[in-house]
Amino acid sequence: MPLTDIAIRSAKPRQKAYKLFDMQGLFVLVQPSGGKLWRLKYRFGGVEKKLSLGTYPQVSLRDARKKRDDARDLLADGKDPSFEKQREKLRAHTLAENTFTSIANEYCSKRRRDGDRAWAPATAMRCEYLLSLLDSSIGKMPIHEIEPIDALAAIRKIEKRGKLESARRTLQLASAVFRYAVATARLRSDPTRDLRGALTTPTVTHYGAVTDASEVGELLRSIDGYEGQGMTKWALQLAPHVFVRPGELRHARWDEIDLETGLWTIPAEKMKMRKPHHVPLSRQSIAILQEIRSITGSSGYVFPSMRSRTRPMSENTLNAALRRLGYASNEMTAHGFRAMASTLLNESGKWSPDAIERALAHGDGDKVRAAYHRGTHWKERVAMAQWWSDLLDTLRSGATILPFPGMMAG
Repeated sequence: MPLTDIAIRSAKPRQKAYKLFDMQGLFVLVQPSGGKLWRLKYRFGGVEKKLSLGTYPQVSLRDARKKRDDARDLLADGKDPSFEKQREKLRAHTLAENTFTSIANEYCSKRRRDGDRAWAPATAMRCEYLLSLLDSSIGKMPIHEIEPIDALAAIRKIEKRGKLESARRTLQLASAVFRYAVATARLRSDPTRDLRGALTTPTVTHYGAVTDASEVGELLRSIDGYEGQGMTKWALQLAPHVFVRPGELRHARWDEIDLETGLWTIPAEKMKMRKPHHVPLSRQSIAILQEIRSITGSSGYVFPSMRSRTRPMSENTLNAALRRLGYASNEMTAHGFRAMASTLLNESGKWSPDAIERALAHGDGDKVRAAYHRGTHWKERVAMAQWWSDLLDTLRSGATILPFPGMMAG
């Protein structure tokens, strides 16, 4: 006879456990303590087995029968319900451990050692910081439970603080973490894929840069008159000649620089495009570096921190020095030396755009074309580096006629 709720509720404990049978292998095991446990008896592979289905009344008679029927469906498909239950339990445990923060940390670790695509140390620190802003909101949530609204609410906390660019970049990074979880079979799809239009678009601001030839000489003379820390002055003097990114300049090491051949080789891991960059050094650049080396020696960082020679100069040092010289952030920045060189080199008409782009270490998506550029434009880049330094000297001296048509200095 099928069981009823009244029969189960009325069952009293005995000295020994006993069973109340329903149908098709389902029964209640009444324990001496009074507990009532649902069990399913079945055969799989010729062996009798039992499957636990929960406790009464937390699992009702109706729910127990539903679980029985689900188990019988598995048997019909040739699957062992006990094994499938253990696998689902393991899966649930694994998913619960796969929080957003744990997978974000795993993703960042991978990107730090990702071959040619590896993050530079500064990039890794910035990305890890931005992702850490999500720790208090979705960080502890199992990644498979995060819905689009959860991710959006977390990102908007950053946006509400006026950090529009940080919010935009954090959304990009969160999406990368979700896609990594998809690729590693821990998530079905990226919940942020449709959120791109939800954030306020930040106003694009360009690095402040002096690009007018009439003002370059004044800037260079101001740098020569800088009265702050000596290492900062040397960095400011070298920056316009080599026009590398500020981080590449700050992290320069003596073992990367060959003053005999006039070559600075920046390793791939320090470059934004993850490719080594070769910088031809003009006579003026070599002279500045020789002066620095006579004071610091020829090991470690070229521009060490004031506090420790084992660390590079702070990323704020050069911009702070430019502020001391009277240049606001919208007028000139450490990054602005690149725009200065790009503008005046292109306006000169003397050098091919490809050579200028290679000198700026801008990426080229075509690998064959990029290799062609390296081989073809090196001699031109060497000549251009010397011409550029000579032009800077001309502007510094206050010349009114520049060595290319259509441009005059003040």
